[in-house]
Amino acid sequence: MSLGRLVLAWLPVAVEFTIVGGMGLRSPAFDSVAPADGAKVIGRVWTFTQGDVLWRSLEAAVVTLLASLWFDSLGHGGWWLLFLLLGLIVALAHLPQRAWQRREVMARTIRDVLRYVVAGAILAWRLG
Repeated sequence: MSLGRLVLAWLPVAVEFTIVGGMGLRSPAFDSVAPADGAKVIGRVWTFTQGDVLWRSLEAAVVTLLASLWFDSLGHGGWWLLFLLLGLIVALAHLPQRAWQRREVMARTIRDVLRYVVAGAILAWRLG
């Protein structure tokens, strides 16, 4: 696998992870990131800090390398199951340590799982 091919596969996944990750639901009641001025946050807040973009890009790089290993050595079938399981692992690793409402936990879990399944579809298209 050439480096150029990996970069071309990584780039759309990094963009997808940044966009979907930035669409996170933020609420002072549920999140440690609350406005300093005490303003109420309702609905969706886009967060595209430099650290978030770097983290999502690194996450996309790891997923791209894993997909490269999968598609180059183990085959093409069952990619959706692999990425569904990866999404569940990520979602379960980020479950809150404090009591949250079920709706918030479900929204974040579904977002993380879908983020990985979409990344898998992009990588199956680019690397498969």
